Amino acid sequence: MPQPNHVPIVVTTRGNLVECVHHGSIAVVDADGKLVAGVGDPHALNFTRSSLKPLQVLPFVQDGGVEKLGFDSKELAIMCASHGGEPMHVAQVLRVLERIDAGERDLQCGCHVPSFYKATGETPPDDAHWTQLHHNCSGKHSGFLAYCRLHGLPLAGYLDPEGPLQRRIRETVREASGSREIASGIDGCSAPNHAIPLSSLAHAFARIATGATPELGKIRHAMTSHPELVSGTARLDLALMRMGGGDWVSKSGADGVQALGIRSKGLGIAVRAADASSRSLRMALVHVMQSLGLVGDIAGTPLEPLLETEIRNWRKTVVGEIKPVFSLGR
Repeated sequence: MPQPNHVPIVVTTRGNLVECVHHGSIAVVDADGKLVAGVGDPHALNFTRSSLKPLQVLPFVQDGGVEKLGFDSKELAIMCASHGGEPMHVAQVLRVLERIDAGERDLQCGCHVPSFYKATGETPPDDAHWTQLHHNCSGKHSGFLAYCRLHGLPLAGYLDPEGPLQRRIRETVREASGSREIASGIDGCSAPNHAIPLSSLAHAFARIATGATPELGKIRHAMTSHPELVSGTARLDLALMRMGGGDWVSKSGADGVQALGIRSKGLGIAVRAADASSRSLRMALVHVMQSLGLVGDIAGTPLEPLLETEIRNWRKTVVGEIKPVFSLGR
């Protein structure tokens, strides 16, 4: 099994020594698919996880599903979401399901404690009851069901990797990302997920950001207009899209994947933290953005609360730091 040639991208220190080394790769690609800058192994296959969601809803948008079924940009945004299971998210998923005469019973994503609690550090109520509506991928699954309604397909088979919907998504991912390579597996929500070169993921987000097609532009508009639906309280995608003010379209994925498209510069960025460390992923992403001149000092910005730069012990004493150790090669 081939392994990507990841390199150190972030380290943590304790005293005067490096203690932890986080490896990964980075790709910065323009809307034509040219690799502008890279670190590590930017052409290695990586599972895209939830960063793929804008492309997973693309077939539905291409076929006019938003207009034909009477959806608005909020409902399209929730179809692209890794939401926090907050009341606004659950309500939006229910709106989609009700519109297509489906219900929570038709979802096949499973159930977990809403990610809102991990993001905010709050403790879930003892008497809480969660359903599949609270799963962070329930919006994506409701979009899958909407595609089936649009085309008269059985709802029960919407996750079949060889069914018409998932085969269509696989080809759409290939076309939208310009990827010559693609591998497939099953995601945490039971939906097929695809591995493509990191550079292809960055290319896809450059195309989303620039609205390379009307359908990609529609998806970008929905995501950047409603980042609170795409993400949620105290989440990275929400902070990034609010900072970007409509210029940045962002989507994270589980286990250390982050994709970002920059409309004004015609660029896509994809970062992979190989050990799934969120703190190293965020540090690497911010360093890339600073290297590209997209941000300066993050003090006072929505990113500041989400970026760890110091290691503190239980007495809150600073005992080390977290810092990037790469230069963005061009």
